[in-house]
Amino acid sequence: MTATSALLPTYARAPLAFERGEGAWLVTEHGERYLDFGAGIAVNALGHAHPHLVEALTTQAQKLWHTSNLFQIPEGERLGRRLVDATFADVAFFANSGAEANEAAIKMARKYHAAGGHPERYRIVTFEGAFHGRTLATIAAGGQQKYIDGFGPKVEGFDQVPVGDFDALEAVIGPETAALMIEPIQGEGGLRVIPGETLRRLRALCDEHGLLLIMDEVQTGVGRTGKFFAHEWSGVTPDIMSAAKGIGGGFPLGVCLATLDAARGMVAGSHGTTFGGNPLAMAVGNAVLDVVLGEGFLAHVERMGLLLTQKLAGLIDRHPHVFIEMRGQGLMRGLKLNLPNTEFAAAARARHLLVIPAGDNVVRLLPPLIVGAAEVDEAVARLEAAATDLEAQMRGAA
Repeated sequence: MTATSALLPTYARAPLAFERGEGAWLVTEHGERYLDFGAGIAVNALGHAHPHLVEALTTQAQKLWHTSNLFQIPEGERLGRRLVDATFADVAFFANSGAEANEAAIKMARKYHAAGGHPERYRIVTFEGAFHGRTLATIAAGGQQKYIDGFGPKVEGFDQVPVGDFDALEAVIGPETAALMIEPIQGEGGLRVIPGETLRRLRALCDEHGLLLIMDEVQTGVGRTGKFFAHEWSGVTPDIMSAAKGIGGGFPLGVCLATLDAARGMVAGSHGTTFGGNPLAMAVGNAVLDVVLGEGFLAHVERMGLLLTQKLAGLIDRHPHVFIEMRGQGLMRGLKLNLPNTEFAAAARARHLLVIPAGDNVVRLLPPLIVGAAEVDEAVARLEAAATDLEAQMRGAA
């Protein structure tokens, strides 16, 4: 096979490249406009080229990019304080990605028990369908064999059970168990919403057995569901939480948030990062919070999420041969399909709409949170056109 690119071929990239973005739209070098309902996999929370984010980044870029964590970073102190004040947490650790935030969460849970005199408590229970990242530890945590195959023995210390199977969960909890780790909505796993009652029972189990509850809100956080973080809908409070994607609005940024008690083992020298919390990322993160925590923003996300939900319900009714059901919450929606999700994503792309395949034969709709009613209507019209195109192909094949 002759290589046509110098890049490692680990991505099945669409034959499409973009030159610039404007809000919820992307524009190719030829001037073709695409409605972006993928948002870089839930990353571009404020759309493309948001003026407040552009100003924050360019202003900081002219002053200072990197000093390392050997020195104080005032904008990081400010961002950490704002996140703590807006959540359950007491402390924050900044990283560059969701996988790094989850690594910090995993290490923190193990260290918590070691600091309490129980280093044997290191195992973490996760749930079938999970996705926690691509490092060796986080693919073991996610448990999906397709990500584990070929990378040697699975990292030890993770047990998996089906979501909602409390008999299996209680059977696997033992003297070595340190924590439970779950996404409030499984994103890569097919937009499966974990019921609030399930999360409340997990919290109670953690309290009963002296375990930590870790929430992975890498994809669900920073306003995606209409709350700042998705677990807030359930009334449950985790001990440790990871966030990334939307928190940087497109700039690489992750964070691990925790209570002081859960973080008791993370003393000087126990964990670190070269780039995490750098001045550029912190400036952009603060700019994102300016908008997301601003008056009326989350209410806008709720309204647009409700509108999208209503429009998608009608779409499914009109095209039962294409769509099976809708999943998700807020502006994190999935459509389970009767045909391969990659085919539907390609059909939508042909209609200049970007959607993202997920597990369980689902396509994800993850529009920027600044999306408006007209863009929701336009997206559903393009989904309808894609469905009609595929139905015509089915009839032709029949």
